[in-house]
Amino acid sequence: MDTPAAGHVFPRVFGRRLPVAVRASGATIWDSDGRAYLDAAGGAVVVGIGHGRAEVAAVMADQAGRLAYAHGTAFTTEALEAYAAEVGAVLPLDAPAIYPVSGGSEAIETALKMARAYHLARGESGRDVVIARWGSYHGNSLGALDLSGREPLRRPYAPWLGRFQHVSTPYPYRAGQAAAHALGDAAALAAELEAAIEAAGDRRVAAFVAEPIVGATLGAVAPPDGYWTAVADVCRRHGALLVADEVMTGFGRTGRWFGSDHWGLRPDILVAAKGATSGYWPFGFAAASGPVYEAIATGGFVHGFTFSHSAVGAAVAREVLRILREEDLIAASAAKGAHLQGLLRERLGDHPHVGDIRGSGLLVGVELVADRATTAPFARAERRMEAVVAAARERGVLVYSGTGAANGVDGDTLLLGPPFVTTDEELVQIADGVAGGIEAVTGAAPRAR
Repeated sequence: MDTPAAGHVFPRVFGRRLPVAVRASGATIWDSDGRAYLDAAGGAVVVGIGHGRAEVAAVMADQAGRLAYAHGTAFTTEALEAYAAEVGAVLPLDAPAIYPVSGGSEAIETALKMARAYHLARGESGRDVVIARWGSYHGNSLGALDLSGREPLRRPYAPWLGRFQHVSTPYPYRAGQAAAHALGDAAALAAELEAAIEAAGDRRVAAFVAEPIVGATLGAVAPPDGYWTAVADVCRRHGALLVADEVMTGFGRTGRWFGSDHWGLRPDILVAAKGATSGYWPFGFAAASGPVYEAIATGGFVHGFTFSHSAVGAAVAREVLRILREEDLIAASAAKGAHLQGLLRERLGDHPHVGDIRGSGLLVGVELVADRATTAPFARAERRMEAVVAAARERGVLVYSGTGAANGVDGDTLLLGPPFVTTDEELVQIADGVAGGIEAVTGAAPRAR
């Protein structure tokens, strides 16, 4: 039986004893034995501005020292009002209003309720259908998990799921593979969504929810050209709200402020977390466009969390926003992401078990395959990805992994999302650690530099 190291902690993972993290700076984390790890995943693709920023800790302490908590039904705060005004200037929404919460799953739940409240306020109570995509991840609360199309996470809780519908995912590498629920043509994807909306019944669909670029589930998969223009048109014509899940792709991760910006997408609701506070505070939000907010304001919004509208969270998020702007870290993410992809292609571009290297900004994915010619995945039972993660860790590089991409069970992906302050030398170390880890596990050597 696995026993918690400290006696009472329920761990995130079983079967291994974890090192104790004691400090971090820039792109590096040190454990209690003094070993250094390059955080090539930014934790769970969270850390953008880098670890150990004393100015963020100072803002956090200052706000907590003056006012740590005030309930959102009784007060607003200067920190929250200031942050809402400043973040609104970079959000790809018209006249946005933010509803702050404690993280991505809560933000998704908030967005779903916003969509319902919007239609109720407009007298369309029949709009109770929400459509998402297979191969997606939207969170681990039951509503967010049901919305998600990540089959390995859904499987244990399947009896409790089933209220939401799913369509194919834009996944060019596995386009046409039915087991992957994947299509690669923008027109076909938009047509499938339209058919699903029409099949649901007249004026039944409340919202379509999707990640602009698929993150954790498939490993940095961008849609084909024309996808978002076509999908936005379908949603508008049928009166369904378009909800962009930018939890992973927001705040510079893809080399733009938001993933939506790559296509000029203007969603009705946007969901953010992770990079909003760069891991310094549990914080996220659902942002409604002006028209959506105005409709909800007339009809009311039955919703709330104890720790929503956090003054400390808003103060931290505002400081992170300042750092992103003043240090030009969005541009840094774009440039360093291109550099990292180049380094990986040099080392792994001809590797017999690397099927695809892809990404945008410092959201970079590598897909492993058993057979490069056929794209056949390794069997899940082989646990190849777990072995690659361990091998990279032995080389001092932390990476983020995914499974089930090919058919809901098999299909290994590796995701990189280092801090935007990662140096060029550290990018080389990341590429070497990833390539070395893959070589160690597959027994095949990457191409020599």
